[in-house]
Amino acid sequence: MKKIAIVILHFINKKQTIDCLMSINSLGTKGLKIEVIVANNNPKENLHDLKTKFNKFSFLETGKNLGYAAGNNFGIKRVLKEKPDFVFVINNDTVLDEKILLNLIEFAKTDEKIGILGPKIYFAPGCEFHKERYQIKDQGKVIWYAGGLIDWSNVASSHRGVDEIDHGQYDTPMETDFVSGCAMLVKKEVWEKVGFFDERFFLYWEDVDFCQRSKIAGFKIVFVPQAKLWHANASSSEVGGALHDYYMTRNRLLFGLRYASFKTKLALFKQSLKILFQGRFWQKIGIRDFYLRKFGQGSLKP
Repeated sequence: MKKIAIVILHFINKKQTIDCLMSINSLGTKGLKIEVIVANNNPKENLHDLKTKFNKFSFLETGKNLGYAAGNNFGIKRVLKEKPDFVFVINNDTVLDEKILLNLIEFAKTDEKIGILGPKIYFAPGCEFHKERYQIKDQGKVIWYAGGLIDWSNVASSHRGVDEIDHGQYDTPMETDFVSGCAMLVKKEVWEKVGFFDERFFLYWEDVDFCQRSKIAGFKIVFVPQAKLWHANASSSEVGGALHDYYMTRNRLLFGLRYASFKTKLALFKQSLKILFQGRFWQKIGIRDFYLRKFGQGSLKP
């Protein structure tokens, strides 16, 4: 029997966390032993009602906003004490298909080198980027993630299939550049060999970095389309917003100057100087903080 630990990081929106936990209660778990931990990353948020409603799950308090990377690490380090075979890291704004874990675990058996697995992720109905493009019958079938792509020439990450209606065009399992931190199943050996999310990132790029380190360590990263969930994609970090501008700008440099080719690193450096003088306000601060080595939450305070 495989032991699976599910780690959910809560920050805001208890309704979404409740929907996520209810979907976990409906999971098919034949041959699996499941442990669920909710790490509350918001000291101002009281989750007592959730603790009562979902009394079989464990709730932990981080004590402050640690960000995505450190907040998840907080929960992951706790569950690893129970020696699970896999840790399933998922966002609180997700609803899981009942067969998601069974499908992921079944595919993990096909190759012992597989270390990280990701499902096909749809926009939750009504949460699409471009709502005007879709008819009501399309809702719940619009792809958010069907594999991760890294453009190494420009140090850009993207989701394969994003905004496309699912017609089965991405139904073949495959190795992929990265699995989204929205939902990743990670074998225990990866945590043991690679370590955890790099907490310098705080938010954004930490999942891509974690997957890249795992690949370097010899693990395969795979996309498993038979496993599915729905993601109520956050709108608070829209392009041009402070959160997006600051962390995406700073962390792209952190990632690129760690892994890219010398030629690309040189181009990144030149681009960073241009942004420092001509970018939006929080992009400029992100560049400044990178060179001052101001990581973690950095200059962007809640």
